Amino acid sequence: MSRLLIEGCEVVVTMDDAGTELAGGSILIEDGVVAWVGSGSPPGAERLDGADRADRLDGRGTVAIPGLVNTHHHLFQTLTRARAQDQGLFGWLRELYPVWAGVDVEWERAAARVSLAELVLSGCTTTTDHHYLFPPGRAGILEAEIEAARELGIRFHPCRGSMDLGESRGGLPPDSVVEDTDDALTATEEAVTRHHDSEPGSMLRIAVAPCSPFSVTERLMRESAGLARRLGVRMHTHIAETLDEEAFCVETFGRRPLELLDDWGWLGSDVWLAHCVHLDDKDVRRVAETGTGVAWCPTSNLRLGSGIAPAAELLRDRATVGLGVDGSASNDAGNLLAEVRQALLVSRARGVPGGLSAREVLRVATRGAAACLGRDDVGSLEPGKRADVALFGVDDLFYAGAEADPAAAVVLCGPGRPRHLLVEGRPVVSDGRLVTADEEDIAAEGHRVARRIAAGVPR
Repeated sequence: MSRLLIEGCEVVVTMDDAGTELAGGSILIEDGVVAWVGSGSPPGAERLDGADRADRLDGRGTVAIPGLVNTHHHLFQTLTRARAQDQGLFGWLRELYPVWAGVDVEWERAAARVSLAELVLSGCTTTTDHHYLFPPGRAGILEAEIEAARELGIRFHPCRGSMDLGESRGGLPPDSVVEDTDDALTATEEAVTRHHDSEPGSMLRIAVAPCSPFSVTERLMRESAGLARRLGVRMHTHIAETLDEEAFCVETFGRRPLELLDDWGWLGSDVWLAHCVHLDDKDVRRVAETGTGVAWCPTSNLRLGSGIAPAAELLRDRATVGLGVDGSASNDAGNLLAEVRQALLVSRARGVPGGLSAREVLRVATRGAAACLGRDDVGSLEPGKRADVALFGVDDLFYAGAEADPAAAVVLCGPGRPRHLLVEGRPVVSDGRLVTADEEDIAAEGHRVARRIAAGVPR
């Protein structure tokens, strides 16, 4: 049995149901699982230097939190940052779809390595990816990002996305980037059958994820839902992101976006939805009562001028809400800790009384996000949970003066890199540097492939 004792943290923020925080706390990990959390020495501490020897990690000067969980991303977009800078969603998509049509395995691998490294270096231990673009004749794209996640050591929930409604049939994307409906459904089932691991502590799970109401047919949505439920996997899509989308849904289907999803069988405890910016009070109640999760992406929503999601209202109605960095072409960054701070600030845009606290947004980014992905084995530091732990140093220049509440300082004063990051009890970041891969190599590859993309040169 492998054992690791993280000793003497400034604070351990457990995110358990009671909101327990332990000053001077320590964490004992055994074979990738949290065995004990407390102050002082663990039971039988004398044996940890003897027959039950444990490795030790100095937690002094750090705040320990559960690893952050990212609920929405588009990894391939990372190599097309800082484009369509003054466009809303539809204009941004129209400008970028022709560029993204060139995605291939080299692009996907380089983008995934950059994106996942960026997430890890912000304290993220579990992420999803919504990949919906599969140009004809380019196999291996989903496998490329799975390989990158395995290399980095991050827990991964990729979504096999799809689009089958091109411009010629009234959709937004060009016909060159959409799939045949039957082909998309077949490929989605194959992805689940080949890659999905439902076991406790799984490092890889697949979700079914048609893209959005303006890029998919009703048939694809309905049959994807049936497929996901037959296979026992989760479902994900974009909804209610912009007023343009709402107008499209009303004009095309005669219903508002959430009403449309409800009609298509796309609400429930096995579903989480990206954005949900434009929900009315009835929509908020419907999301909550059906147990549907919401991936809140505040930076992307601000960048594209989409609006501010009613996250506080959803939480007050006891809806499941997690955080997402969204694609790095609509965020231009993939720092999940920065997204936590952004969420706090955005929630207070209409005034402090209706906003969220530092601990509430941390809970959204840990417990809430884990629930969105259907995980009850990550998101908190409790005995029996997987040992996904982020240790943030609060003893350097940027945190001087925050001694009154170092746990809140991780949100308010950051974002900083984690000093140490563990996934399944294994080090992924140590002393602020990647352990599992070379950061400079990842960056160099990312820049090289991005230059090819920018030049429009096919591989």
